[in-house]
Amino acid sequence: MRSKKVFAGIRKGSHGAGMLALPGGHLEMYESWSDCAVREVEEETALSILRPSCRMVHITDDPMRLEGKHYLTIFMAAEVTEGRNLEPKNMEPDKCKGWSSYSWKELKNILKKEEEEACDSDVKLFGPLKKLRKYIFFLEN
Repeated sequence: MRSKKVFAGIRKGSHGAGMLALPGGHLEMYESWSDCAVREVEEETALSILRPSCRMVHITDDPMRLEGKHYLTIFMAAEVTEGRNLEPKNMEPDKCKGWSSYSWKELKNILKKEEEEACDSDVKLFGPLKKLRKYIFFLEN
């Protein structure tokens, strides 16, 4: 998260393919949530984040019936380390089309357009991000 913005990219080759999602992945055995967030962001974007700024902001319950999976998605927020690379690089081009920055208002507008056009919008939010954006309003402040 940078100046109230987040980096998100279009997923490829996995559940949620073609949808806009935040960097993320699975916890390694015995890994803390903040260690996982730091690792995943670095692996996917080459960004270094300030570990002390890393905090949990929300959890969503995400059954994905079509994929036969059920996740709890833990959303973490953090700041990018100052003085280092401040723009994301696409480190996993087989999994993501590339990273762009979005304000929470922009994500809300994407969701609104998606709902109004009944799935005909150009960009769709990945299920967990859609739930986060729909139900969490404090992120805009």
